[in-house]
Amino acid sequence: MTRKQLIDNIKNKQSFLCVGLDPDIKKIPQHLLACENPLFEFNRQIIDATAPYAVAYKPNLAFYESLGTEGWIAFEKTVNYLREHYPDQFIIADAKRGDIGNTSRMYAQSFFEHLGVDAVTVAPYMGEDSVTPFLGYEGKWVVLLALTSNKGSHDFQLTEDTDGTRLFEKVITTSSRWASPESMMYVVGATQGRMFEDIRRLAPDNFLLVPGVGAQGGSLEEVCRYGMTSDCGLLVNSSRGIIFASDGPDFAQRAAEEAKKLQQQMAEELKKFSV
Repeated sequence: MTRKQLIDNIKNKQSFLCVGLDPDIKKIPQHLLACENPLFEFNRQIIDATAPYAVAYKPNLAFYESLGTEGWIAFEKTVNYLREHYPDQFIIADAKRGDIGNTSRMYAQSFFEHLGVDAVTVAPYMGEDSVTPFLGYEGKWVVLLALTSNKGSHDFQLTEDTDGTRLFEKVITTSSRWASPESMMYVVGATQGRMFEDIRRLAPDNFLLVPGVGAQGGSLEEVCRYGMTSDCGLLVNSSRGIIFASDGPDFAQRAAEEAKKLQQQMAEELKKFSV
């Protein structure tokens, strides 16, 4: 999916909601365990219920890989279901890959050629040659970890060099030379607040994938105030707050209700910025 297509979808739907598909087998409704593939059935119903309010979905690979072959099949079926029934949705494989060039090329081939997702989350620690193999695909995206919302982000990401440059700033400045905003996004946690101002000084035009709104306590209004651009420039992810709104038979309906609430808030924020 191109940047223009993504922006058009955001404007048409008045939403920049990304639904995180993190189907913990211990948390999904118990009646689904009788299905042939419980994870896929859970995802299918969540997708059908929330697609009117979302522009993107982000399956987190850990929840699939933890179940071995059955989990990987559920992941592939989920991607295929989205492609067949909701082709306008932007699909992010939250895999956090990043390895030496030969290995990264294989990861890129798997996600972009075999699975056909739109984007992959990538860790920048190993540098340019670990990231560029993902950048050779037209219409595909790298979503690079920049400033995350977890407590441990302070261990490395906020450390400063002798010039006072923080590590996340160096990541953004350096990686911006590898690709344009047409194919490079950055992960910035919603709990970072006014740090979005620092991010936008370095990456004024890049889209930001923003986890942490909802269950993790991030503020949508604050994210928009400091991070939104004239093209929106945001994909705000919500996982647990939507997909686990209920663990009963009404789980999909409740997910739709929570997604709709977020979409309505997003529509108001887009109006403020005339997007």
